[in-house]
Parts: sequence; C-alpha cells; structure tokens
Amino acid sequence: MEAKKRRERLLERLQQSDEPLKGTVLAKELGVSRQIIVGDMAILRAAGTHVYATPNGYVLPRPKPQGMIATLACRHTTGKMGEELEIMVDYGAKVLNVIVEHPVYGEIRANLMLASRQDVADFVEKLEASGAEPISIVTGGVHLHTIEVPTGEILQKIQAKLHEKGILLD
Repeated sequence: MEAKKRRERLLERLQQSDEPLKGTVLAKELGVSRQIIVGDMAILRAAGTHVYATPNGYVLPRPKPQGMIATLACRHTTGKMGEELEIMVDYGAKVLNVIVEHPVYGEIRANLMLASRQDVADFVEKLEASGAEPISIVTGGVHLHTIEVPTGEILQKIQAKLHEKGILLD
C-alpha cells in the first residue's frame, strides 16, 4: 500500500475508534512494521493532525470534554503512583496526562488517557516491566496531572482524597 493511502487509512481507523489503537495492531492490519506506523504518526502530526501516543495506543482527542478540565499539582514517591491514579479514576476522572518541569528541557508532557482501574493497572505494570522510572523522577516526585471530571463536586472530592493521602500539593 502506498504511504499516502496508508496514512489516510490510519487516520480513518483513529477517527472510527473509541479506544486507543496499538501500533502493533495497526502494523499487522496494514502489513507493515510497527516502526513504519510510528513514522506515519509523526508525519500525520507534522501535517497538523493531533494524534496522542498513550500507553494504551494511539488516539485522537475528543472534540469537546464530557465535563470540566482541571490541573492538579501532586507530589509522591513512585510507590504511591498507582494509588494516586486510582483515586482519580475511582471518582470518575479521566487522567489525560502528566507534566513535569525539567530544568533544561522545560515542560515535559506525557499523554496517559487513563479512565479506569484497569487502565491504571496496565500502565503501572508496563512501567514496572520496562524498568523505567516515572518522569516525575526529575522533579523529586513533583508533577501535574490534567484531568477531565464530570463536575466540580467530583473534582473537590478528588482533591480532598489526594490531600488526605498527602499527595496533593497545596
């Protein structure tokens, strides 16, 4: 398949999917390597398409949030990462990303798109299996999360629980 047609097909698949699409799955469907898919996604981004690479696969952002967007400043050890994320998703939040302020590179943002305990478990498992450290390691555990919540009341409950656990920065 010609590269231009393949990228058109990738974009169609992303637009039709309600779930993240793994690069390996897309590569198999299109008969190319995962690295070709990675390159195609980079080309789509360069052309102005907002494609997020998340731990669960590639997604296009939704046009409008289902609730409100908030940013939470947090700090914790690596061991509390799962607990922090579970608190957010248990109250119905979608954890869109994690952001740290690197002393040289400036803002570093990683798209997460976690909406359930299973998403959190899969993410934590992948991180542990890879042997990689969370990006908050460069800031002593300080980081931001952008979350999508259904209501202000839910946001307040999340903030209260994170505060109770010593995770939310005041």
